[in-house]
Amino acid sequence: MLVIGLIREGKIPADNRVALTPSQCRWLLKNIDCKIIVQPSKHRCYSDSEYEQSGVVLEENLSECSLLLGIKEVPVNMLIADKTYLFFSHTKKKQPSNQKLMQAMVDKQITLIDYECLEHADGQRIIGFGFFAGIVGAHNGIMAYGNRTKAFTLDHVFKQKDYRELIHTYFGLKLPHIKIAVTGNGRVAHGIIEVMNLMDVQEAEPDDYLSREFDYPVYVHLKGSSLYQHKKNKNYSREDFHAHPENYKCLFLSYAFQTDVLMNGVYWDTNIPRLFAIDDLKRNDWRIQTIADITDDAGGSIPCNLGDCTMNNPVYGVDKITGTQTKPYLKTGVDMMAVGNLPNELPRDASRFFGEQLIKYILADLIKGGSTIIENATVLKNGKLTANFEYLSDYAYI
Repeated sequence: MLVIGLIREGKIPADNRVALTPSQCRWLLKNIDCKIIVQPSKHRCYSDSEYEQSGVVLEENLSECSLLLGIKEVPVNMLIADKTYLFFSHTKKKQPSNQKLMQAMVDKQITLIDYECLEHADGQRIIGFGFFAGIVGAHNGIMAYGNRTKAFTLDHVFKQKDYRELIHTYFGLKLPHIKIAVTGNGRVAHGIIEVMNLMDVQEAEPDDYLSREFDYPVYVHLKGSSLYQHKKNKNYSREDFHAHPENYKCLFLSYAFQTDVLMNGVYWDTNIPRLFAIDDLKRNDWRIQTIADITDDAGGSIPCNLGDCTMNNPVYGVDKITGTQTKPYLKTGVDMMAVGNLPNELPRDASRFFGEQLIKYILADLIKGGSTIIENATVLKNGKLTANFEYLSDYAYI
């Protein structure tokens, strides 16, 4: 019998999302031969009593568990040796801040299955919070533009009970005639576009967007072929781009001169060209006033992303001449919205969606003994890097 443990989030500040909601636990107990143990927590978006009412065991000791589910990185002192963990480890890019975590998992002979690496055969991510990151990030980006221009007012997402209540705050909202660029084609971008539709922002085709102004708010959706072009043959191939991104150049700059708000949802890695250069902010024809970097890679696809903000204060300014951080909403700067845990503002909705994907695509295969998808996402097996992740050897082994 599979014994599943829901660990208490230990990273500070504490994350309030969960891998499985109480109702999902109840469904699993009814339909699958399993036992679920939940560590008590004061910070979850669902209370301990809600879990108890679902039929799980509420207990501090997780030694009985064969599978431990979390969300964010597990602090080293909370790791249990010889266990199988699923969480977002943020180690696949050799992130320096998590090297000690990786090395501790090696020492403790842990098996790590990273949510971020669970992919369909075509590379599409299976599980994640991207859709709700897109929703909250798009809202925050529009909120920041309203704060800057004083043209309208929006309140913080986390002040709403849930997504349904958030939608009601858009009734009667009238945006000015702004032009919004949305980048990316994954769950983050889909969440952004959801908000654009709810706010009655109309989609414009790229050529139309670049060539004229509108008397109503519009957005352009820039996917791979609109954003990147091979340096030699001038074409775009998704497979080739992901294999050799260094052979491509970015086409975004022309849109920067026609855009008021940028909503960034593209995946970024060190070999992928940035959307623009930091010096482009100095140009007289630079138009963007507000950037919502929803994928939030400091110094990544958005070079003026200087680091994270918080839920309460999600925006800072970047001086267009010096590139240094300032107060937001200054005429001399560009406003940056960059928050690393955006889905925390809609934790119940985000957790419910996440758990559905986990049950549908992952847990059933784990019960059966595994799958190619799970094997490809297994970073460590009993403390040893698997073949897909041997490139991490200088990072994982002391």
